[in-house]
Amino acid sequence: MNIVLLSGGSGQRLWPLSNEIRSKQFIKIFHKEDGELESMVQRVYRQIRTVDTDATVTIATSKSQVSAIHNQLGENVGISVEPCRRDTFPAIALAAAYLKDVQHIGEEEAVVICPVDPYVEDDYFKTIEALGNRAAESEANLVLMGIEPTYPSEKYGYIIPKSKENISEVSMFKEKPTAEVAEGYISQGALWNGGVFAFRLGYVLKRAHELIDFKNYDDLFAKYNTLKKISFDYAVVEHESLIEVMRFSGTWKDLGTWNTLTEAMDSNNVGEALFNEKCENVHVVNELNMPVLCMGLKDVVVSASPEGILVSDKEQSSYIKPFVETFNKQVMFAEKSWGSFRVLDVEKESLTIKVTLNPGHKMNYHSHTNRDEVWTVVSGTGYTIIDGQKQIVRPGDILRMPAGCKHTIVADTELQVIEVQMGKDISVHDKEKFELEI
Repeated sequence: MNIVLLSGGSGQRLWPLSNEIRSKQFIKIFHKEDGELESMVQRVYRQIRTVDTDATVTIATSKSQVSAIHNQLGENVGISVEPCRRDTFPAIALAAAYLKDVQHIGEEEAVVICPVDPYVEDDYFKTIEALGNRAAESEANLVLMGIEPTYPSEKYGYIIPKSKENISEVSMFKEKPTAEVAEGYISQGALWNGGVFAFRLGYVLKRAHELIDFKNYDDLFAKYNTLKKISFDYAVVEHESLIEVMRFSGTWKDLGTWNTLTEAMDSNNVGEALFNEKCENVHVVNELNMPVLCMGLKDVVVSASPEGILVSDKEQSSYIKPFVETFNKQVMFAEKSWGSFRVLDVEKESLTIKVTLNPGHKMNYHSHTNRDEVWTVVSGTGYTIIDGQKQIVRPGDILRMPAGCKHTIVADTELQVIEVQMGKDISVHDKEKFELEI
């Protein structure tokens, strides 16, 4: 099975846990059988591997999410990096070229496209496997998954099949309707469009070459920022007459808001929280090192992180986005390929960060022009390289790096460091990387 997971998201609807770097799919909110927490992307990836251990999984995403993907899924997952956002058709065209030219997938092989963040059970991915098999053998150029609707939703587009068979030709598509109109669609046997579809790789590559002038993956990547922003539905689906739909009636939830996310949570709290006996349908997600106490609340979500604190009626939480857009965009927490960082304090000419490096990982060898840095090792062991000189580090060690100094730190065990940045112009862009020659 060849599957491409589309990973996007602006990181606003699940504030304060999500931000411009950490979209909702990276929030660790679900308990595994061993009690450890996992994110949506980890859950989906694990489910795919359960159904097909040999599946070729590629994640189509922006550059800002690559580090978080490597942090949560490891280094072996395929990633088709979009240099900038250009909507779903360019993203899928780039992923298709990546599969052909980098992963060496044959043009006759089937590929399934689906979102990275649905809340589903394993039967969903069994259906995706069947969807891919159908795409490989069908005369149809596209095979879509249609979700059996459970209520007349205004949030989804609708697929109207020609018959009630498990696999049917598609009669027409309908945009997101009112609830009243949706009831009429459902009475006609309409299915929710969950954004899942399969095709033979060569079909989409042919369509991509018809609409975009490019030679191969490298060429398409190089000119990606010049491409027209257009969705796959408008560029391909609306112009295709040979389309089938396969029904899916299992668990499927779009966890796009706090309200829907809490419906899927397997406990009332993640992190430290207490509830008195008067609380009803209250959920807390707490990433701060302090307790949250809830008393006499009903139908409320509370979320606390270094980015801020949300206390909201669950239904009203769906309208969070315009308020979040007014906030300061300082990212307070992010996962990187080497570990994570959390901002502890922000001043006019200083920034204090707690850095956690995973065992065997290191930062890039780099320097800064406009700031000095001081590292204080809190726990763990490893070594630093500062201007080419190696030094073993242990808890209590303090290291100073003036502006212009090349430096990195390498973790033997999990390594925690307090980093203080000092300067009049502290910026994430003030960083020059170098090859490490030692």
